[in-house]
Amino acid sequence: MKFTLKTTAAAALVALTATASQAETVVDIAVADERFSTLVAAVQAAGLAEALAGSGPFTVYAPVNDAFAALPEGTVETLLMPENKDQLTNILLYHVDDRNLPASDIPMGSNYFKPMLESERLCITKGADGVMISDGSGDMANVIIADIKADNGVIHVIDKVLLPGDRPSCH
Repeated sequence: MKFTLKTTAAAALVALTATASQAETVVDIAVADERFSTLVAAVQAAGLAEALAGSGPFTVYAPVNDAFAALPEGTVETLLMPENKDQLTNILLYHVDDRNLPASDIPMGSNYFKPMLESERLCITKGADGVMISDGSGDMANVIIADIKADNGVIHVIDKVLLPGDRPSCH
């Protein structure tokens, strides 16, 4: 049987649709997707899985495993240690908004958004090239997959771990 890009894309869409229709919460979706195994381990280590499985609504900016792997060597292992739970929790709460914010509701241009880590802000920029998020380190994350819908919110997949710090500039 010969597979074309069209049939492969169609099969992927069917598989994604089947997965999305069975998943309920943002946690269910993340647990079911191997690309988020590091994020899931971090959420569990921080004790946030139950809260994020709640009624929400939540918007989760979910870094893929490669984003965690790009952090300096030993960072993830250090954050997963019980004595660093507060720091890990803050980083994870920096990735969550307490609203259901699909990409269509993000205004064009650059705007500040308040994540659940209330002391911090994210600068989200929406343009013709997509959506980017500037964190407290001044680095940019790209939304590589938008609008994975869950019963309690939405997930936007990003290519960088967002780090709190000095307030990001929004231009």
